[in-house]
Amino acid sequence: MKIFTTHQTKEIDRRTIELEPILSINLMERASIAMTQWLTTRFAPGVVTVFAGNGNNGGDALAVARMLAIGGWEVTVCMASHNNLSPECQINYTRLTHLTKVKLHLLANGDAIPQPDEGIVIDGLLGSGINRPAEGTVLDMIQAINRLSLQVVSIDLPSGLRGEDNSDVPHHAIVSATHTLSLGFPKLAFLFPENDHCVGEWHVLEFGLHRTTIEAMTTPWHLTRAMDAKAILPARDKFAHKGHYGHALLMSGSYGMMGAAVLASKACLKAGVGLLTTHAPRYGYEILQTTVPEAMVSIDRSDILISEFPDLTPYDAIGIGPGIGLKTNTCEALAQLLDHITTQRMVMDADALNILSQHPELLDKLPRETVLTPHPKEFQRLAGNWSNDYERLERLRAFAIKHGIVVVLKGAYTTIATPEGTCYFNTTGNPGMASAGSGDVLTGIILGLLSQKIAPAQAAILGVYLHGSAGDIYANAESEESLTANDLVRHLGQAFRELKNN
Repeated sequence: MKIFTTHQTKEIDRRTIELEPILSINLMERASIAMTQWLTTRFAPGVVTVFAGNGNNGGDALAVARMLAIGGWEVTVCMASHNNLSPECQINYTRLTHLTKVKLHLLANGDAIPQPDEGIVIDGLLGSGINRPAEGTVLDMIQAINRLSLQVVSIDLPSGLRGEDNSDVPHHAIVSATHTLSLGFPKLAFLFPENDHCVGEWHVLEFGLHRTTIEAMTTPWHLTRAMDAKAILPARDKFAHKGHYGHALLMSGSYGMMGAAVLASKACLKAGVGLLTTHAPRYGYEILQTTVPEAMVSIDRSDILISEFPDLTPYDAIGIGPGIGLKTNTCEALAQLLDHITTQRMVMDADALNILSQHPELLDKLPRETVLTPHPKEFQRLAGNWSNDYERLERLRAFAIKHGIVVVLKGAYTTIATPEGTCYFNTTGNPGMASAGSGDVLTGIILGLLSQKIAPAQAAILGVYLHGSAGDIYANAESEESLTANDLVRHLGQAFRELKNN
């Protein structure tokens, strides 16, 4: 699913009106019907207080208020003013005044703002066209909404929030919504941790925008859905053998951290690799042979760490990082490895990323489309600081473009940035996955997919989706709190099955 800027969304609206063709007021009516249907499915008829502005967002809110009133709801509408309304808002205001059972409050500066103690609240004060923080009576209304102990449903965006960059908007100037009904497409701002407090649970409502215009319009931002991940997953040939699914080399583990190698190895095998060789310190040999009998083991000359790498000729893909530590010998081995890679695809995680941040000159040696899988702190060490989540996203895109690599920035809505600067936001996963070893499992999954000749960006998108899906399957059956990395490995097969059956 594409994610558009607010400017692009307005253009899609305009093109829909022009090409369908349809009157602007009728397109607004169609969107309002979609929102009303969502509300009446979610909530039983009751008390609703609608806060409406004087622009098109307010027009949507007034149309919804009218539809709910006709449907038997007890409706109160609060407006900062009924002057300077947009044409569509003016039409819906006039229509609403014909319903005498709707309580209408027109507020002037200093007027008391209604504070309902029951029902739900609909926020339609400000839309996506704002270019400065809320002020005056509108700001007072936002703060009044935030003092309520009621469920708040925002139309398109929580009032005060912009669709992309909100670096100059104070938190107190944004409505804290329980639900946000996004019209047509998700907003980029929904995917940033710093906005979670105000967006709440967001829902995308379709209302018949012009499909050809949407397909033709380009954007660097995409939301990965099941259908997108399924399109990447290759079908398996009835007469295939293990040689068809690649030979992976995993360089992982050190004394006291062999668990990382075990988890990544198991995940790689469960992701469908044909053959796996895990290169590990000598003291890790028995651990790997006992816990992962399906994997072959390449033994390092060092007892306790990785100091070398085997002949790379047999391998289709290479993974390095989980549990390898930061000793000098290991750093040197990684540097030499980068000098010897030829056609192999590569995924790097954990300590391999920390080595890169300590030796940034190695970034120039990375093969094109190498996959890096940092969490935010690891990415910060690689790319520098940022002041807000929008800046972090721009830094992520620039870093991927500059080095010609694929970067998987882990977290809620894990973001995959490609060498072209395109970003894919993942939609699976849950907070229970924020636990030790989860990243090692992801590394193994992506390595297994790379070995099967799936293109690096596609392997990252699919791997992240399956990783999160395995976590969701477990959490739905058990709990987020009890989720461990081993649970992710154990439920990976079910994640594949659900994706294929989707």
